[in-house]
Amino acid sequence: MKVAAPVFEHHREPLGIGERRPRLSWRTGTDRPGWWQSAYEIELVDGSGTLTGGTGRVASDESVLVPWPGPELESRIRVGARVRVWDAEGRVSAWSPVAYAETGLLGRADWTARPIAPDLGIDPGRPQPVVLLRRAFHTRGPIASARLYVTALGVFQPELNGRPVGEDMLAPGWSSYHHRLRCLTYDVTGLLRDGENVLGAQLGEGWYSGRLGFHGGRRAVYGERPALLAQLEIVYADGSRETIATDERWQAATGPVIRSELYDGEEYDARLERTWHDTEGWGAVTELPLPHTGLESPPGPPVRRTGTLRPVEVLTTPAGRTVLDFGQNLVGRLRIRVKGAAGETVTLRHAEVLENGELALRPLRVAEATDRYTLKGAPEGERYEPLFTFHGFRYAQVDGWPGALDPSDIEAVVLHTDMERTGWFECSEPLVDQLHANVVWGMRGNFLDVPTDCLQRDERLGWTGDIAVFSPAATFLYDCSGMLSSWLRDLAAEQLARTDGAIPPLVVPDALPAGFPNAPTAIWGDSAVLVPWALYQAYGDRELLRTQWESMSGWADELERYVEQGGGLWRADFQFGDWLDPAAPPENPGAARTDPDLVANAYTAHTAAVMAQVADLLDEPEHARRYAQLAARVRAAFADEFVTPGGLLSSDAQTAYTLALRFALLPTARQRERAGERLVEIVRRAGFRIGTGFAGTPLICDALTLAGAPEIAYRMLLETGCPSWLYPVTMGATTVWERWDSMLPDGTMNPGEMTSFNHYALGAVADWLHRTVAGLGEAGPGRRKLRIAPVPGGGLTHARAVHESPYGRCEAGWERDGDTLTVTAVVPPNTTAVVELPDGKPAFEVGSGTHTFTVNGFTTPTWPPTPIRHPFAAPEDTSGR
Repeated sequence: MKVAAPVFEHHREPLGIGERRPRLSWRTGTDRPGWWQSAYEIELVDGSGTLTGGTGRVASDESVLVPWPGPELESRIRVGARVRVWDAEGRVSAWSPVAYAETGLLGRADWTARPIAPDLGIDPGRPQPVVLLRRAFHTRGPIASARLYVTALGVFQPELNGRPVGEDMLAPGWSSYHHRLRCLTYDVTGLLRDGENVLGAQLGEGWYSGRLGFHGGRRAVYGERPALLAQLEIVYADGSRETIATDERWQAATGPVIRSELYDGEEYDARLERTWHDTEGWGAVTELPLPHTGLESPPGPPVRRTGTLRPVEVLTTPAGRTVLDFGQNLVGRLRIRVKGAAGETVTLRHAEVLENGELALRPLRVAEATDRYTLKGAPEGERYEPLFTFHGFRYAQVDGWPGALDPSDIEAVVLHTDMERTGWFECSEPLVDQLHANVVWGMRGNFLDVPTDCLQRDERLGWTGDIAVFSPAATFLYDCSGMLSSWLRDLAAEQLARTDGAIPPLVVPDALPAGFPNAPTAIWGDSAVLVPWALYQAYGDRELLRTQWESMSGWADELERYVEQGGGLWRADFQFGDWLDPAAPPENPGAARTDPDLVANAYTAHTAAVMAQVADLLDEPEHARRYAQLAARVRAAFADEFVTPGGLLSSDAQTAYTLALRFALLPTARQRERAGERLVEIVRRAGFRIGTGFAGTPLICDALTLAGAPEIAYRMLLETGCPSWLYPVTMGATTVWERWDSMLPDGTMNPGEMTSFNHYALGAVADWLHRTVAGLGEAGPGRRKLRIAPVPGGGLTHARAVHESPYGRCEAGWERDGDTLTVTAVVPPNTTAVVELPDGKPAFEVGSGTHTFTVNGFTTPTWPPTPIRHPFAAPEDTSGR
């Protein structure tokens, strides 16, 4: 038995954490099959390694998010923890390595710094230059440690003695500035030097005061003047302390970045560069009051550079332009090496696709997505990478390059929240593997501090409906627990601050214009419940549900009110419904084949059922009873309003039958059977092409599997005609598109005003690939109990999924050789798995270890087989309805 160093909360890099009682998790490595923890012991040490306390032996099998065993932590505390465990036979492991964490500034009283804004007479009504802020100071002796606590109303890059502090990009990210501001902590001990030092920062508008939103957007959503809040705390070797904080003694100046905007790009004039030690040309700053918003440590990782790509081809367009193809639609920017005369300007313009051989700029709408670099004429050459902007692109047009362009002088830098990859999938069909890769790349690009969308155009907003349907796939592919829990805090803050009810905003942070209808809508509003529920299922974090309870119950109570007003059903003037049904015309993406009221009430019943489970978990019996009654009431009204006695739906469309089957809205076995048959008929008549939008797409393969027709789901998955999941793959897509036909078969763009080639929502089918094709699902929160239940089909000869769960690496896969099917499962220590083989025999349970099972005489079922048991199956209703 070997115990890994424990993890504090969900932090991979626990410097500056914000939890006073951080929970601990650990993994045990062992090759003993069926291993189970029977007890643990935790020891705590201080920053010097001196033992300060512990638990003693605790009889418990818990190893994930175990309660903090020591006193509540204060600000600036460094603490270590180590763990040892006992197995079921009473054998004890060696101690794990010690893991350390350090708290940030946990209270407002810890801040002596005050925000500062440049006092340079810059017009706030236009794009502003990036401002340089500096403070010179002298150290007075040997230094033991130094921490920089910093945040901004805007985006910042701190530097100490001319060297960047940390690797974070676009820090501190985008939060709801009216409610909370995230503060970062850096260890800068190694950047200080004896004598004179200069602490500086580049400060940009970012999301705070830059342009946000579509149709031109608006500036200064949160405020007109970016401001920096920084506090450098130095501990000397003799134990004395010194603090260098932002105040009126700092200085401000403009520099080489003339403008830097999220949508439009950056303009950089290298001739205007200056060093931090220059003493001339600096102006004053204005000291501002400490913000009234909460000052918090971030619960998740920051945005960082996560990779680079070289051009795969240099193209010359029909108009004679030079365009670089990076072979992958990505989110980030370019990094160049260039040599030329002072005053020459290189222009870099970005786009996701080409149309008629040129950059397709119409999908950008009014986002310029252009960076310009003016050379200073350095004889040794110059390097440039924008700092406070990002673009969605595969292609980049290069204009004004001095001399011959060597493609090795330009690379694409990939940016996204620095989440840890936790999920993988592969199978015998290359097109499906590429589809899954497209889902992964789409998530990478769209998880840039908030779960956003359309990284190429003037939008990039945190639409709540997108993450509501994608979160099960997201939590498998990446550890997004910290990022999404942070986003949920903003959702709750924005939602509960509303005066017209606890209605979640359509986008979080809420940057929509005042006149935009922010009405309650299904799926988008349901994100308040469905996203925390997906996180709980993935990570087993019950405290997250408790933290979000007010938000979750607030929305559920709103749903109950709408149902009461509607006489048992929610009837609204506006719903997004099955948004982006492929039958909707380009100019009206909400014109779906499924009645939006049907969609809304199906999701209402589902959300209420989830809330009943949440309330039960949190020991809220009255709420559990009330939400269960709400779910039952809506199910009954749904059956009366939208379902015939024979099991047909009022909207004879794929999404209608999908929701009715998947959300257990059909009371009788005969209705379920007929609805399944009708769904198969509709899919067949559509030529196995997709007919669902946001509401139905994540669930249709589950509905077909539930109906006993997994082979129809496979046939739909493998369809390559438009619209289908694989059609974009055959058109060269490397991310998931916003529309099923963002690019038409002739290579032209969809004529709709809203067209993106990187939009993760329709990639939610990856969840079915993981759980059903490969067979790796969960049977308990945090994947403490797995469900190994592969459903082979579609002519595939093998499939496999791997996931790093909170307990360790788990895996499920199968390989077919003739009529012999071999299923393999890897179950991590301290967990179990329920195994359901496709042989009709009862399920059984196994412990940790590697397991292999053989099914002889296996044949792929054809329609209509006997329905298989599925985890979403509804109990039989014998009430006679």
